Amino acid sequence: MSEKKNEKLWGGRFQDAADPLMEAFTQSVSYDQLLANFDIAGSKAHASMLRAVGLLNEEEFAAIDKGLDTIGEKIGKGEFTFDPKKEDVHMNIESALKEMIGTPAGKLHTGRSRNDQIALDERLYLCYAVSCMQVYIRNMQSALVLLADKNSDVIIPGFTHLQYAMPVLASHHLLAYVEMLDRDFGRFSDQFSRLLRSMPLGAGALAGSGLPLDRELVAEKLGFHSVAHNSMDAVGDRDCLLEFLSACSICAMHLSRMAEDLILWMSQPFSFIDIADRFCTGSSLMPQKKNPDILEIVRGKTGRVYGDLVALLTVTKGLPMSYDRDLQEDKEPVFDAAETLFSSLRILAAMLPTVTFKRDNCASAVKDSFLLATDWTDYLVRKGVPFREAHGLVGQAVALAVGKGCGLTSLTKEDLSGISPLMDEGILEISSAEQSVKAKKTLGSTNPEMVRREIDEWKKFLVEEQKRYTGNSEN
Repeated sequence: MSEKKNEKLWGGRFQDAADPLMEAFTQSVSYDQLLANFDIAGSKAHASMLRAVGLLNEEEFAAIDKGLDTIGEKIGKGEFTFDPKKEDVHMNIESALKEMIGTPAGKLHTGRSRNDQIALDERLYLCYAVSCMQVYIRNMQSALVLLADKNSDVIIPGFTHLQYAMPVLASHHLLAYVEMLDRDFGRFSDQFSRLLRSMPLGAGALAGSGLPLDRELVAEKLGFHSVAHNSMDAVGDRDCLLEFLSACSICAMHLSRMAEDLILWMSQPFSFIDIADRFCTGSSLMPQKKNPDILEIVRGKTGRVYGDLVALLTVTKGLPMSYDRDLQEDKEPVFDAAETLFSSLRILAAMLPTVTFKRDNCASAVKDSFLLATDWTDYLVRKGVPFREAHGLVGQAVALAVGKGCGLTSLTKEDLSGISPLMDEGILEISSAEQSVKAKKTLGSTNPEMVRREIDEWKKFLVEEQKRYTGNSEN
């Protein structure tokens, strides 16, 4: 038997002191201290409930409530020291409270376990993280819409299979990412309804409590709509974290796709855009280089966010019901994914206003008359030619132009009549990218009037959203 007794708050049944290796291996306060403010908020609500049901008297409650406020202030000022020997954020705060107010601190943990306590803290953290994510997404959308507005007349080649396909407005392309980000915003918003539906505190270690706790009162104080209905599920459930990581992964994928487009557009073979020097880097060897490293890092960080999701899925996949210590590994992936996505959204929102379209290069690219092949097909369809037949006739015209080494609009009327008498002089009048985009009629198309309407509607909507959400790209 060791000469030193275990002095942990939970160490009553232990005779030996904890091994230093075990302490270092099992501690989580090095990262879960991020939850300190949420832990204090949960503890204050819990203490208020204990007073309401008679498990704390007024004097004890006042000491606990004031003590928690003092600890919170110290943490906010960076004056609180988190001790790894005290394992986690919960024990650090409780120990500090005990040193501050003495015996009443021992009553704060009445009716709860660290199992339900951490489940609550994580949900409160997610409410904060989701709110931040919503602000950053709206800021990102605003930056994209303003860039689209500034370049609403620029036409670029649209691509499928990374091959020239049809002319599109650059603004239409940018608005595609606004739509994608709006779905991301919706996924994070949807999570609120589930986060606030199930308040876990009061589930105890796994079976609930024999004390007269008022869980509904705690839920009301913390803004939850109801309490968790099954105590075992309440302490073992990490679906909210997985859902958050899934939404982060999809959003990161969208940012990565946008980064890839911008990287291509800035490359010399495309040369559609430039980005301000302050958001680019150079080469340590090649003096001429100007690299869009921010975009490459955003693209690379997507894999990191995916890894966070896979890590937590793997941690949780084989766990038996209720709480297991494996779940200590749930926090770092969530914190990492959140901060990674926060930083990506912030830097992109700051960089986008510095993007400049090289209008002459864009105009030169859309002079490729093969981009008009579909418009020629539509011309024949409007004359009553079945689409498949029209497609085949224009395909023959393309093949002829390729064989002659010229553009589609460089074919003569004799060339076209040799293919079909239906291919008259009128088809040759379809000769510009401007005509192509203006010819689009369907809702949601690249038609300039429709794109202008979308830009104006998004601008109006996002101004209203800014009134709802505080924060900006510097937060």
